[in-house]
Amino acid sequence: MHVVIIGGGIMGAALAHRLGGAGARVTVIEGAAGATPASFGWINASFYLNEDHFALRTAGLEAWRRLGGHVTWSGCLCWEETGDALDAQRDRLTALGYDVEEVDAKQFATLEPNIKAPERALRFAQEGVAAPAQVAEALLSGSRRMTGVRVTGIATSGGTVTGVQTAQGLVPADRVVVAAGTGSPSILGTVGVALPMLERPGLMLRTSSVPTLMRHVIVTPGQEVRQDQQGHIWAPTSANHQSDTTDQITSRPDVLADAALVRLQSMLPDHPLAWDRVMLAARPVPQDGLPVIGACGPAGLFAAVMQSGVTLAAITADVLTPQVLDAPLSNAQSALVAPFTPCRFQSG
Repeated sequence: MHVVIIGGGIMGAALAHRLGGAGARVTVIEGAAGATPASFGWINASFYLNEDHFALRTAGLEAWRRLGGHVTWSGCLCWEETGDALDAQRDRLTALGYDVEEVDAKQFATLEPNIKAPERALRFAQEGVAAPAQVAEALLSGSRRMTGVRVTGIATSGGTVTGVQTAQGLVPADRVVVAAGTGSPSILGTVGVALPMLERPGLMLRTSSVPTLMRHVIVTPGQEVRQDQQGHIWAPTSANHQSDTTDQITSRPDVLADAALVRLQSMLPDHPLAWDRVMLAARPVPQDGLPVIGACGPAGLFAAVMQSGVTLAAITADVLTPQVLDAPLSNAQSALVAPFTPCRFQSG
């Protein structure tokens, strides 16, 4: 079976890896770089929108562990909330069965000696980070790739997918998966599939490489931050990046990066920092904020579009691959993805 995946970011790469391992012949069509290179790379379930979303994200962590080798399981230290709100966050996650440890200032200082300790924080030891662009590249190994190619639509015959239309002609396919981020609605729209999206641009800065200053993902009331294995510190230019609802960025990226660097420097006052890159990306957020995973439109067409693609790429590949290859899902897999099918946006 020949499967064409539209999109070569972390989502398309995970799907290509999983489908190829299941015996499919895979071609990935990659257009312009999407959100993956500018992703923060935090793999977590401590941020979630509802219990179904929490279950999917928790399964996402487990799927990455099964896949192995691509994630640094550094853990997270979080005090985005304070006082009673931190208690409520701890209690909600604990009630859901999440591994939550409360640490005091002394314990925090042992875990992260370079960062001024809050009075207390929550530690999520099971969370991790990935370098999304590098992981995507590794997962795409073995797949055929068409890079810089513009997709103009989905080809069908008799209500069944027959291939992908590109600016250079038709690429025949038995199955097509649209994982093209914010480019997905226009592609799906060519066969009458609706996918309303929110405008959610994001800016990510990266500092010049410095000695190791932090081990965990750090989530403060005004900044999310992590350090990669090469010594670069990554931070969104917006506070509370996970729940950011900004629909446009009108300030200059360098000005926003400078402001974020001031916040970073206040966290690490003894260690001079300078940013070397700021990256703008359009984050793919469906209208209700929740992932889109599953079959849609003509037979043989599937979609995988979501924010937090890094967290959810591995589990999406696990649950979508059987569907693409006409294999049954387990009862647990069916229950996991039932709330996230594309049909929720289709009228009639």
